[in-house]
Amino acid sequence: MAATSPITASTIDDVKEKARRLKVYSMMATTAAGSGHPTSCLSAAELVAGVFFHAMKFDPKNPNSNDGDRFVLSKGHAAPVLYAALAEAGVFPISRLMTLRQLTSELEGHPTPIIPGVDAATGSLGQGLSVGAGLAIGARLDKSPTRVYVLTGDGELAEGQVWEAAEFAGHYKLENLTVLCDINALGQSDYTMYQHDMERYRRKFESEGFDAQVIDGHDVSAVLAALDHAKSVTDRPQAIIARTIKGHGVSFCAGKPGWHGKAFSKDELATALKEVGTVPPIPPDDGISYARKNLPKPPDFPAPAAPDYKPGTTIATREAYGYALKRLGAVNPHLVAISGDVKNSTFSDIFEKAYPDHFYQGYIAEQNMVSVGVGLGARGKVPFVDTFACFLSRAFDEVRMAAISRSFVKLCGSHCGVSIGEDGPSQMALEDLAMFRAVNGSIVLYPSDAVSTERLTESAARADNICYIRTSRPKTPIIYSLDEKFPIPGFKVVRQSANDQVTVIGAGITLHEALKAADELKGQGIAIRVIDLYCVKPLEGAALATQLKATNGRLVTVEDHFEEGGLGEAVLAALADAGVAPTKSRRLAVHGMPHSGKPEELIDKFGISAKHIAEAVRAITAN
Repeated sequence: MAATSPITASTIDDVKEKARRLKVYSMMATTAAGSGHPTSCLSAAELVAGVFFHAMKFDPKNPNSNDGDRFVLSKGHAAPVLYAALAEAGVFPISRLMTLRQLTSELEGHPTPIIPGVDAATGSLGQGLSVGAGLAIGARLDKSPTRVYVLTGDGELAEGQVWEAAEFAGHYKLENLTVLCDINALGQSDYTMYQHDMERYRRKFESEGFDAQVIDGHDVSAVLAALDHAKSVTDRPQAIIARTIKGHGVSFCAGKPGWHGKAFSKDELATALKEVGTVPPIPPDDGISYARKNLPKPPDFPAPAAPDYKPGTTIATREAYGYALKRLGAVNPHLVAISGDVKNSTFSDIFEKAYPDHFYQGYIAEQNMVSVGVGLGARGKVPFVDTFACFLSRAFDEVRMAAISRSFVKLCGSHCGVSIGEDGPSQMALEDLAMFRAVNGSIVLYPSDAVSTERLTESAARADNICYIRTSRPKTPIIYSLDEKFPIPGFKVVRQSANDQVTVIGAGITLHEALKAADELKGQGIAIRVIDLYCVKPLEGAALATQLKATNGRLVTVEDHFEEGGLGEAVLAALADAGVAPTKSRRLAVHGMPHSGKPEELIDKFGISAKHIAEAVRAITAN
C-alpha cells in the first residue's frame, strides 16, 4: 500500500467504503462459522480501515516484510475484521474469509502467525502492546522508518500488562509505535470499568509519556487525521483513543450488552445487511491454504570465540550466562537482551557493558518483558530475556502465547531451587521445570558448569524453538573441557565404570552432589554411573535406557525442584516412551515448603545432598 496520502473527500469516501466492507465480511464470516465476535468487529472497522488503507506502508505480496509497517490486533477476538482487511488488501481471496474457524482453514478464531500479515498470536488479552513494543524496538535497531500499529480493546485495558507496556514504550520513547484503543464501553459480561470516560484514558496514556488524542472512532475523517498526526510525532509513542459503539451500524445490537461472542443467525444477518449494505456475491472457496510456509527463524551466525576458563575454576552458571551473551554478541548483531531489573544477578550486565545499544532494562514487569521478546523475534532479532526463575511463573501465560506464536524467544531463569539459600522460598524456583516442560515445542536446558552454560546458550541462540535456560546461584567447579560439545537432545555420562550398580541422574547443583556421592560410595566399594541431564526436554529415552541397562535397571534421579513435573518425571516418561521401566528406583526432590538457610543446609535438609544420594543408592543395592 502507498504511504499516507492527503485527506481528501475522495480519500474519506474510499476508507468509509473499506470500513463498510470490513463490517459486512466480518458479519458474513462469523455467521458462516456459527461463532465469533461480530459486534467487536463492528466497533473497530473504521479504525482498522484507516490503518490498512490510509496509514500503513503495506505490501500484500509480502505482508510480514521488515520493509513494511506492522499491525498487531491485541483484541484478538476481533480476528474477522483483521482477516477482512488482509483479504480486501489482496493478501488472500475474499472467498477465504468464509472458511473462518474451520479445521482446514488457517483463519483460526484468534490470530496466529500462520496467517500472512500476523506476527504474534493474540487473544489472551493485554499482550499486544508489548509485542508491538518489541517490533518497534527491532525496527529502531534496524534503523528502519517502519511503524507499528496496535489495536486494543477497552476491556483489555484493565490488564496490568497493558500499562507495563505503556510505561516501557514511554520510557524508551518509541516514536514508531501507535496504539489505537477501541473504547466501545462493553466487555463480555458487563460494561467496562471506565465505560466512555475518554479523558481518564487520555490521562493514563499521557502519564506514561504518550501523545494522546481522543476521537470519534466512527468518524473516518477524524480517524485519518489522528493517524496522520501520530506519524508527525517524533519524540514519543502515540495513543489514539477512539470512542466507539459495539455493534455499530446494526440497530438491534449496537451499544447493547449481551451480544459479545454471538454470531448472527442467518435472519439476523439479513437484517444487519439491510442496514450496513451488501457486497458483490462471494464465490466458493477454492480450498487453497494461504498459511505461511516460512515462519521467522533466528538468523545464522558464525561460531563465537571459545570460552577461556581455567581448569579448577569455580563459577556460577548464572555468571557464565552473561559471558556467553557477550561472546555471542560479538558474532551475532541481532542478539538483544532484556533483564527484569536483575542484570547484576543474572549477569546479563556483562553483555550490556559490551553492547549497550542491544540491551534493554525490562524493569520489574516480567509479563511485558516476555511479550516484548516475542515482538523482537518476529522482527528477526534473537531475544534473550532473563530474571529470577521464580518470577517467570507470573509470565507463564505470555510464555504459553509465545509458543502459540511459534516464537523462538530465549528465557533464562536464575536462582533456581533451595540452593539459593538465605533469601527463602519466595525467591526459589521449584516449579519452573514443570512449567517449561509443559510448553509445546519448548527446549529446556539445565547447565551444570560454566562450559556447558556457554555452549547451551549458543545452542539456544540457534534454535528455532522457545528455549528455557535454568541457571544456579552458587559457584560450581568446571567439569568439562573447553572443546566439549552439548548436542540437543543429549546428556553426558560424567562418571562410569564396568562395575556400575546404579545410574544416578542429576543436573545443575545436584550433578555436583551426585559426583560427591560417587566419591563417597567408591570408598565403600559401590560404583555408580553419574549422568548430567543438561537437556531436560527433549529427552532421548532410548539412549537413557541403554545407560540404565548397564546398571541392571537401578535408577536414582535427584533434582533441586519439586517432584511434580520435574527432572525425575521427565526421565521416567522418556524411559516409558522407550518401552523401559527401572527395576528399582528412587526420586529425590524437594518436599515440603522450604525456608531460609545456608545453601548447603537446605540441600541437605530437603533431601538432595550427596548424603541422601548415597543413602538412596545403598537402599536399592541392599538386596
